[in-house]
Amino acid sequence: MRITIKDIDINYIQYGSGDDIVLLHGWGQNIEMMMPLAKKFDKKYRITILDFPGFGKSSEPKTALTVYNYCDILEELLNKIDVKNPIIIGHSFGGRIGIIYASRNVTNKLVLFGSPCIKKKTRPSFKLQVLRKLKKVPILNKLEPIIKKHIGSRDYKNASEIMRKILVNVVNEDLSNCAKKIDCPTLMMWGDKDTEAPLEDARQLEKIIKDCGLIVFPNSTHYAYLENINQVEKILKKFF
Repeated sequence: MRITIKDIDINYIQYGSGDDIVLLHGWGQNIEMMMPLAKKFDKKYRITILDFPGFGKSSEPKTALTVYNYCDILEELLNKIDVKNPIIIGHSFGGRIGIIYASRNVTNKLVLFGSPCIKKKTRPSFKLQVLRKLKKVPILNKLEPIIKKHIGSRDYKNASEIMRKILVNVVNEDLSNCAKKIDCPTLMMWGDKDTEAPLEDARQLEKIIKDCGLIVFPNSTHYAYLENINQVEKILKKFF
């Protein structure tokens, strides 16, 4: 199904009946990444999954959205398709949006998989220091987009120009204040080998959210929810 929100063509699916579960995919992913988990619950719940703008079959935004803008789009979508008080399940980038959504909307429960939201104050990497110096050099500063493409993260390298700007907006946003406002029961599941969102991020987040629990999967990565999907299913059924 397709719907236009804020001049962006959004692709989404909705099926089943019962209480609402909304699944939010990670950066660079799409609806398909959430389907293995959705299939575990579609007999008792109404399932909604969308391709966020710039991913899957949804169109790219024309401006550099923030993570708050993405949440605005999610809110408008759910209002238009009459989804209220949902269970929100978010992986990584989708979890960031889920944190904002739960901080300002009535939410049944919130589930987060590898979703960092606390910006760390760290010393700039050597690559970033070099880039900052090059930006000050005449002629060389014109090569900044090319240089960024070669020294940036995998997600940055794979993104279009507008999505790169969005990625910068997303990773630089600290959502600690949003996390503090979440009132619904929250469950986090994390892989102890997650290099995209280190386990320490989860432990910090657990201290901020009022009603929150953390489950750690040993020898699991950023995609721990897929690597341990049968166990995740059992845990979530009890949580729900």
